[in-house]
Amino acid sequence: MSPTATSNGVPGPDHGILPDARPGSLAGLRNPAHDSANNHVPSTPLVNPAHWDGNSSELPAPFAPLDLPAPEEYFKRKIALITGITGQDGSYLTELLLEKATLSMDQHERPNKFHLHYGDLTDSTALVFLMARILPTEVYNLGAQSHVKVSFSLAEYTADVDAIGTLRLLDAIRTCGLTKHCRFYQASTSELYGLVQEVPQSETTPFYPRSPYGVAKLYAYWITVNYREAYGMYAVNGILFNHESPRRGRTFVTRKARIITRAVAEIHENKQACLWLGNLEAQRDWGHARDYVEGMWLMLQGQGIDPKKSSDVPGDFVLATGETHPVQGASNSPGLEVESTEEARDVKTGKVVVKVDPQYFRPAEVELLLGDPAKAERVMGWKRKVKFDELVKEMVEADLDAVRNFVEDQN
Repeated sequence: MSPTATSNGVPGPDHGILPDARPGSLAGLRNPAHDSANNHVPSTPLVNPAHWDGNSSELPAPFAPLDLPAPEEYFKRKIALITGITGQDGSYLTELLLEKATLSMDQHERPNKFHLHYGDLTDSTALVFLMARILPTEVYNLGAQSHVKVSFSLAEYTADVDAIGTLRLLDAIRTCGLTKHCRFYQASTSELYGLVQEVPQSETTPFYPRSPYGVAKLYAYWITVNYREAYGMYAVNGILFNHESPRRGRTFVTRKARIITRAVAEIHENKQACLWLGNLEAQRDWGHARDYVEGMWLMLQGQGIDPKKSSDVPGDFVLATGETHPVQGASNSPGLEVESTEEARDVKTGKVVVKVDPQYFRPAEVELLLGDPAKAERVMGWKRKVKFDELVKEMVEADLDAVRNFVEDQN
């Protein structure tokens, strides 16, 4: 299913509710290549500092009180806001949410259930404006600068988007008076563990990030926990280990499986001679993105939480397979088998098809990531469905089909 999105740039009524933000609808947030000429801010001011007395523990909540129903009634609306919706996880999550709500993604249907909005995690004003217009019941923060190696070159930008961007989004929820009316999911990462302190890694394993990306995500993790504890927000972290799919862009260099399977397909079709990689011996816990977005959704559904017990609060979860595979393991595929030392050869032809290039090593390498999903299995009933070999086969077959049909990867 391929989502077709429209961007509605027309402001709604003065109370800030989108005319298209109907129960069961989705709002996707993406970083625009250019702005729409129709987008403009309503003249009615959104902020009223007079409503903060300077002493309240709710510091500061300057937004004028909204006429909202009780949370139980409000949650019946089922409106989700997804940042980073155009990425791999965003596309699978969109399909899942529409399926759960038995909604149509046909943009010609009225009312339309899927809307694409322009925004940026570095723009607080835009986030507050969108939050006030959409009034979501669930927010999934998937947007980020997610390339680990690139984060060493763009450390400040990575911090601004991945760390402070999460803070901006949480503050937008509070500013709009949605603290008790909106559930928040933060896409955390196994890169938090970095120089691993124990194997396998669970929710209680100490963090030791080894990149600006991991450090920025560490801030995002703890600010989510802080807002949950300080303001009673339903805010959770999903610590997701590596997850792939045919939708992962080949230029997404920090996810080597996608690069490898595409290269394997091109080598198999004699369109590429050799693939150069960094650390082939790095061990990763790999799963299918489709399984992992289901875990994201489950985290916001309140499994294992009794609302009548004040001691029951939302928690953070590790999503992983509990299995580890070396990077070179993704090279084994139908029609091309390799044996790996410092280079890999096609066992049928004897040709070297994979070589190591030191320039692709990270300044601080992460050697082993292996997750323990026991809590997610026990509390939410979540369990991965797609096995590693099935994942690699699906990705290679999709890449073979793309290469044979001259389909250029635009991701």
